[in-house]
This record gives sequence, C-alpha cells and structure tokens, in this order.
Amino acid sequence: MRRRWLAPAILAGLCAAAPARAGPPYITDDPGTTDPGHWEIYNFALGVETPGATTGEAGFDINYGAAKDIQLTLVLPAAFVATSTFDFGGGDIEAAAKFKLLHQDGFGLDVAVFPRAFIPTSGGQYGTARTNLLLPVWTEKDFGKWQLFGGGGYQINPGPGQRSFWTGGIVVARDVTSRLNLGAELYAQSAEATDARPFTGINLGAAWRLTPRWSLLAAGGPGIANARTQDQYDFYFALKADY
Repeated sequence: MRRRWLAPAILAGLCAAAPARAGPPYITDDPGTTDPGHWEIYNFALGVETPGATTGEAGFDINYGAAKDIQLTLVLPAAFVATSTFDFGGGDIEAAAKFKLLHQDGFGLDVAVFPRAFIPTSGGQYGTARTNLLLPVWTEKDFGKWQLFGGGGYQINPGPGQRSFWTGGIVVARDVTSRLNLGAELYAQSAEATDARPFTGINLGAAWRLTPRWSLLAAGGPGIANARTQDQYDFYFALKADY
C-alpha cells in the first residue's frame, strides 16, 4: 500500500520540477509558427532521471497554424514514474497560443509571445495541483545555415509550498544537410517550490527529416547546477508528422 502511494507522490514533486518542453526537441522555444492551415503533430516521450526515480510523460503535442503568425498548441500527455515499480496516470494538459509579433527581415529579429496554460488532470497526483501559466517571449536570429534562438519568461505556479519562477534558455543550431539539423542548448530556471533549488542544464539535440511529412527528433543532456536533487539528466524523443 505504501508503494502505491509513494510513486505518485514522487512523480508529483518531480513533474513540478521538470522543465516543460517548449520547442521540440528542446526545452527552449523559438518564435516560429506553424504555416496557416497546416498541422505539426509530435508523438513524443520525455523523461527526467534523478537518484532512485525516472519520471516523465508520453503523448501528443499538436500544433495548428490558425492564421499567419498565429499558432495554436495542445499537448495531451500521460505521466509515468519508474522506481522499484512503474506507475502512470493523466499528465498536465497544455494549451497555448503563439503570436509572432516581429520578423527579422524587417526588424532584425523574429519575436513571438507564447502564453501557455498547464491544466491539472489528476488533482496533483501526477503533476501540478493547480493551473499554471507561463508567460514567455522568444526570439531568433539566423546566420545562413546557423540559427540562434532563445528567451524565457515567468511561470505562475500557485499552491501551498509552491513558488512562481523564472525560466529560459538559448539554443545554437545548424543545418548540417537539407534533412539534418543539430543543436546545443543551455537552459535554467529559478526554484519552483519552497524546498527546491535553482537549476541549470545543457542538452544536445537533433532533427532528421525522413520524408517531406515525417521527422525524427531527439535531445538529452545532464544537469550542471543542483543536478542531483533536481535533474541528473533528461531525454526527449519524438516522431513528427507535418500535414
């Protein structure tokens, strides 16, 4: 009976600490939007490893180009925790809308805002207990085959023992071929709970276009500040469909 209670409790705490993936395969997002009338659908799995537990989510990240420079996003995940046993349940639904405000061909930078709501589905057992709201700004500058993007924002994280926090990152990526893009990411966030610490991590990522409609994406890396208690390393894999 204790094991059945312990695994969801660990998951709830670690899911709150784990950074949300914003711009697959990275935690940091970019200001690009899905083309009007088109869909981008990621069938993904992600996780965070800390001593004694691996926690994460798997599901669908759905993006739709509602209009020029406007993208609607819905993430439908199931959450899991692996300790000496394996438990799973409903993850936090994410609903977001990205608005691209400026373009680098006129302003010098692409700039977008991407407010994102994290909606609990399990009363805090497998994620947050109350709705969170992330208010970020994302920017990008391209240099030929190189892309430099990043930014961040403030996440409103209500509830007993919780703290609202700052989160952000930067990615340097390059088109190695017409089908393969490689990148490196540095990201960080302040403490999201009264008993948590600030966190910094790095990731290496890749996106490989298999066909005009299908792509494979992957990223992962270690924590480099307070990693042992927050996030020793994380991973992300996805099969992406473009329609």
